[in-house]
Amino acid sequence: MSDNPSLRSCEQHELLLAEKRRALGDEHPKTLGAMLDLADCLWTQGRLIAARKLEEQVVAGRRQRLGVQHFDTLKAIGKLAVTMAAQGELAEAQLLQEQVVDGMRRQRGAADLETLRAINNLAGTIAAQGDLAAARELLEAVVISASHEFGEQHPDSLVAMANLAGVLWREGDREEAYALQQQVVDFYRCTHGDGHQATRTAVAFLEMMEQDPGF
Repeated sequence: MSDNPSLRSCEQHELLLAEKRRALGDEHPKTLGAMLDLADCLWTQGRLIAARKLEEQVVAGRRQRLGVQHFDTLKAIGKLAVTMAAQGELAEAQLLQEQVVDGMRRQRGAADLETLRAINNLAGTIAAQGDLAAARELLEAVVISASHEFGEQHPDSLVAMANLAGVLWREGDREEAYALQQQVVDFYRCTHGDGHQATRTAVAFLEMMEQDPGF
């Protein structure tokens, strides 16, 4: 077994999935859950092709067993769409993400955490296609809802704030983007400290803003 922690983790997920398949079969909910866990692990290693293959199997299995509007199916579709977007299939990913957002809104409400996460992902895909105004509108709504429901220092609030800062920066609203990103950095420092990866990432983006000649 590899000495690399991430590789070791994925190997453990592969063993667990093999056990579930032997004991329960390919279509059992626990097998599909193990499949999705392995896909998540592969995704973190950048092995998107392998992750997508598993995600597609989970989506197909859950659609057949649970239906397309079931929460677990929507979650799997959302993961698949993020992978597709990362592979450059933005228009196709957006269609799936819109389906997920609509389903989450109907089932769990507009302010539910999973709904807000789905909207945040959709906004990222829209922004990647160049429609910054539409992405900004979605992200502003997510920031307001997440901050109200869960607090400004909640991880999902901070992710949405950082994403909104990025869109504002691309739109040319440098001062507002910088102020928002500074707020993100301050919150991460307060909740996680300077050494946390999330804090370092936020600081790096803030420093990039400061070095931009257009600022």
